[in-house]
Amino acid sequence: MLLSAPDTGAAAPRFIGAHSEVTRSKPGGRALEMAATAWCVVAVCGQMLFAIYVAAFYGRTLLAGQQDRWNAVMPEGWVPGATAANVSLSAHLLLAVLILLSGALQLVPQVRSRFPGLHRWNGRAYVVAALLMGVGGIVMVWTRATPGDTSAHVLVSVNGALIVGFALTAWRMAYTRRIDRHRRWALRLWLAVAGVWFFRIGLTAWLVLNQGPRGFDPKSFQGPFLTALGLAQYVLPLLVLQAYFHAREHGGVAWRLGMTGVLVALTALTAFGSVCASMILWLPRIS
Repeated sequence: MLLSAPDTGAAAPRFIGAHSEVTRSKPGGRALEMAATAWCVVAVCGQMLFAIYVAAFYGRTLLAGQQDRWNAVMPEGWVPGATAANVSLSAHLLLAVLILLSGALQLVPQVRSRFPGLHRWNGRAYVVAALLMGVGGIVMVWTRATPGDTSAHVLVSVNGALIVGFALTAWRMAYTRRIDRHRRWALRLWLAVAGVWFFRIGLTAWLVLNQGPRGFDPKSFQGPFLTALGLAQYVLPLLVLQAYFHAREHGGVAWRLGMTGVLVALTALTAFGSVCASMILWLPRIS
């Protein structure tokens, strides 16, 4: 889905959509596919809000020569005189915007079917950006003053390692034209890349529901809730994706309908978290 195989002729677009057609023909399959599509739409919209925030806040302050404002968002976000570190962080932020936009484009079925060349090259760019982001994230979390304790740094590093592993596997499956397996690994890659976004919408939703910080110290940014969220930001989405695969291909009616209910609930939660993050974290900093 995120990275297309080499040219396979006219049959490729039909094969890409084959599983969806088979799933819809099964009892409960249409509801499952509609729920999955709804969640993807909500998730992409939330990620686009995050991308707009990163581009507007960091890009605008950089162009205005106000990089010191970054330090109000992240410790030592901009260190005067530390050229290499500042350039590294700026490149990481730029990659974050590009990879969110690129990933959203790869999920559009019409792009895959009508513009396969664009889908292939955008997919290759996505994989390269994911590799750079995964490795860069691991390096940054251990070399810069980042919030959280050692467990948080370890969890971020695991996320980065998953991104690298999923990216290489998705590319290999596409290159060897194992398209079905490629789509699975590409979706895993997309979810792993979104780990930072999942963390932010999960944190703000938690703050709103609890009317303040609970389960962690906001000053040190440490506590059991943050540790749990740091693990859940990529483990939970990957588990849900695996359950969806099973429901779509091997589950009975009850399993597909149950998975549909889970996706509906997650769609509502994702929308709630995205709105909370936009109102609390992103829009105030942009304005």
